[in-house]
Amino acid sequence: MNLRESFDVPAPAIVLAEGEFGKTGGKTSNGVVMHSEVFDTRAVVDSTTAGESSADVLRRPDAPEIPIVESVTDALETAPEAEVLVIGVAPAGGELPEAWISGIEDAVRAGCDVVSGLHTFLGDEEHWTELAADHDARLFDVRKPPEGDALRVGDGSVDEVEADVVLTLGTDCAVGKRTTTFELYKAAREARLNAGWVATGQTGLMVGAHDGVVIDRVPADFTAGVVEDLVKSVAEDHDFVFVEGQASLTHRAYSGVTLSILHGAWPDAVVLADEPERTQRTHFKQFLVEGVESEADLIEELSEAEVAAISTWGDPEVERERHGLPAVNVYEAGGPADLLSAVRETLEAAAPSSTTGGSQ
Repeated sequence: MNLRESFDVPAPAIVLAEGEFGKTGGKTSNGVVMHSEVFDTRAVVDSTTAGESSADVLRRPDAPEIPIVESVTDALETAPEAEVLVIGVAPAGGELPEAWISGIEDAVRAGCDVVSGLHTFLGDEEHWTELAADHDARLFDVRKPPEGDALRVGDGSVDEVEADVVLTLGTDCAVGKRTTTFELYKAAREARLNAGWVATGQTGLMVGAHDGVVIDRVPADFTAGVVEDLVKSVAEDHDFVFVEGQASLTHRAYSGVTLSILHGAWPDAVVLADEPERTQRTHFKQFLVEGVESEADLIEELSEAEVAAISTWGDPEVERERHGLPAVNVYEAGGPADLLSAVRETLEAAAPSSTTGGSQ
């Protein structure tokens, strides 16, 4: 899915982040507000933070100043020019909360398209499809997986890609893989490199990846093949392809999808995202985080890629000394450019004759 193709970007949008704006559960809303190249957020709906500063809620001084309001009705009054309602929270259980229904209906009646990250697909329900048709609105269910001929097992055809492929993996979930991928892509564009990126989660699709799919909805046997096709698609028009990873190879709950992404992307270099102070896995306190060395060893054992650098939440100098790898905090000024430099050094060392792409 490439949402860029469906909108006159950046499309003015309302982001529904009820109860979760600025929190981990609102990471899709947070990412859309901070980074989206598809949607220009004009109002955020979250009754728990209404009236506060978006920079304060996101704890990011560089966050855009966007009104936070109580309801979708208030958002439509604040931003009557909005063309899209982005549902940026996936509630526990994945169902559409009853309290949200009337607000989403109001947005559709106002002619807004709806981009949904819910596990429930609005486009499969007659109520929503009829309402959208009556008001010339469109429904986008970004979690909906590819079907039929779009599903295949991996066959190694990604080996023929001429672009340099860089994959971001991590030592755990929620360590900044999507943010790191986007910041690398943005730094490459600022350096006038012909770069594109692949999303494997809903936030990346809404931020504006050049292609992607919510990979945890793809049947296991076909995950590597789907990732291969995404990388090949983006590589057709770009010299560098940055790929968002998921989870970690040492995570007992989610390692299967991580390995499928690694094998499907078959990268030339890997950036490893890490939160150095984390010892227990997010949502799985019974599992310990194995750490950078274990993760890097597995990546290099299970692929032909080299771990080029660490994207850390900690002190880069401390992490460089601890692990013997370039370490960068992408939230610091100049961090993304420094991380890109480390990646390019690894790529150039692997293929000295190539400086713009084509190391495979």
